[in-house]
Amino acid sequence: MKTHPNIPDADGFYEAWLRAHEGLSDAESTDLDARLVLLLANQLGDQAVLLACIAEARDTARRIVQPPSAQGS
Repeated sequence: MKTHPNIPDADGFYEAWLRAHEGLSDAESTDLDARLVLLLANQLGDQAVLLACIAEARDTARRIVQPPSAQGS
């Protein structure tokens, strides 16, 4: 699993992703993100890498949301 920046124009990609959300409701934006994840996962096609990415994203989300004192719980 790659965790270092690997997109040649990361800012351009991020800008295009944000633009894709313009004018969408929260539900439509959530659906767009879910569809994008599934399309990108299909392009990657490596189950082990996909599972590692899921685990990393979940662990990172928990570290970001929980205050440092709650992380050991």
